[in-house]
Amino acid sequence: MLDQPGAARHTEIVKSVGRLPNVRLIICSCLLLVTSAAAMAQSDQTTIFAVVTKVPKDRRQVTAQVAASATTTSIAEFVLIPSDMVLENPIWRKLEVCHSLRAEAWKTADGYRLAGVKILDAGMLPMALQGIAGDCLLKKALEFNPQID
Repeated sequence: MLDQPGAARHTEIVKSVGRLPNVRLIICSCLLLVTSAAAMAQSDQTTIFAVVTKVPKDRRQVTAQVAASATTTSIAEFVLIPSDMVLENPIWRKLEVCHSLRAEAWKTADGYRLAGVKILDAGMLPMALQGIAGDCLLKKALEFNPQID
């Protein structure tokens, strides 16, 4: 029976079909790992505090002084990159220089990717950012209403 050409071909097909579930399992496992890694990176959100220092016309990349947490004393200039949901937010559309923000974000190579944003009073910022916000507001006030001698 094995001498027949059809029987040999049938045996080869059975062997290859037997391997297909293993290949499918490996591909599914790889896809699961990739998607779970992406989800873990996005779930690694932190709360940041920021004072906006430059607002371009496009508002897709806004420069700000950022404190990575409420207790940190170090401040650095980063680019804030809003998600589509944040771009549609009225707060983000009316964003101006010197606005104080609290945002849910995750750090990327380009800056902080924002998932949500709220405007704060400058007094509610971490101490490290309150001086920057105050200086910014004073400069802004002097631009609109110059000192008169």
